[in-house]
Amino acid sequence: MPRRLRFDAILAKLKPAMTRSLPSASRLDVSGYGYQAEELPPAGEAPRPEDDPRLWFDDPNRPFELEIGSGKGTFLVQEAPHRPEHNFLGIEWMMAFWRYAADRARRRGLQNVRMLHADAVEFVRQRVANESIHTFHLYFSDPWPKSRHHRRRVVQDSTLTEFHRVIEPGGTLRIVTDHDELWSWYEEHVDRCTLFEREPYEPCVSAKPGELVGSNFERKFIPEGRHFRGMTLRRKA
Repeated sequence: MPRRLRFDAILAKLKPAMTRSLPSASRLDVSGYGYQAEELPPAGEAPRPEDDPRLWFDDPNRPFELEIGSGKGTFLVQEAPHRPEHNFLGIEWMMAFWRYAADRARRRGLQNVRMLHADAVEFVRQRVANESIHTFHLYFSDPWPKSRHHRRRVVQDSTLTEFHRVIEPGGTLRIVTDHDELWSWYEEHVDRCTLFEREPYEPCVSAKPGELVGSNFERKFIPEGRHFRGMTLRRKA
């Protein structure tokens, strides 16, 4: 079975439990806020000016921030009002979560937030321009704990190189996880990557005391005593 079909099969098994509490799709409106990769024009061999997702915003010249794995959009709808001078794009693969997050942004009138349903790494590689991203956010990414699934983790040697291409000089990649083995994976890959300088992680502007991000996931497991760790990688020129 092709890799994408296997991934879709796994998500299909998990979807009922993960989306049970969400409103039905008929009650959600993503117009003006939600984009789908499958509805975009075919990608070229390299990112083209017309593919630039910054064009989806009223002012494309604002600093552009991208979150991979936005889930229900909690980080975006909390952070964006604090920084209206920045544009935020969230990418989510689960259709139900993408739709819910886009509708949340619409209901709040957040003109600096957009949501995209896509494979994030593929989208970045095919459609994001060089040095166009101010900040990447990667919070509580799926750890894919089985060895045979490690290739599905977002952080790989190749993706760090790709992120370096699209992040502007001095821009950052911010990473947070509670998964010990995934944290070790991050550290191993970062240690052998010479494209970024590692810096201490500072909590998000919208995070509450004791939080690193302020996501639903974080708030659910803080009472259980989970250990959350973060790092910031600053792009070298």
